[in-house]
Amino acid sequence: MDAVSSILVTVKDRTTTNLKTTLDNMTPEKWIRIIIIAGAYALLRPYIIKLGAKAQMRAHEAEEAESQAEISPNQLRGQVDIPDDSDDEGPDAEEKTAAVTATEWGKKARRRQRNVIKKLLDAEEDRLRQLQEDEEDKDIEEFLVKP
Repeated sequence: MDAVSSILVTVKDRTTTNLKTTLDNMTPEKWIRIIIIAGAYALLRPYIIKLGAKAQMRAHEAEEAESQAEISPNQLRGQVDIPDDSDDEGPDAEEKTAAVTATEWGKKARRRQRNVIKKLLDAEEDRLRQLQEDEEDKDIEEFLVKP
């Protein structure tokens, strides 16, 4: 325990002595130099961080591009649904549709495909509605017909 306390006392004495002599030897030129260095660091730090972030992003994108395997259109067939709202105008709408469908279809082809899908869905809904009405008619007929 004595060794630890003697080490702490030595460190304290040396720190106070060195700090006192350093501050006593400081001239106005040295103070100005320290202030300029600290100010330059404070002003340039955000730009240096941005530069480092850009370099890191480029390295990450290059690494990701190397590790990414190509997917052929044949692998995507049957796995991707066609969105309902791809009639939106604007530069982003076509990119979103192309990303979702993963094909290079034209605008008219996408509309035709959506219309075909909508017609099929409407026909199925009509068929289910007709079946439900027929069952309701049978239930009502059961109560109307007296044996």
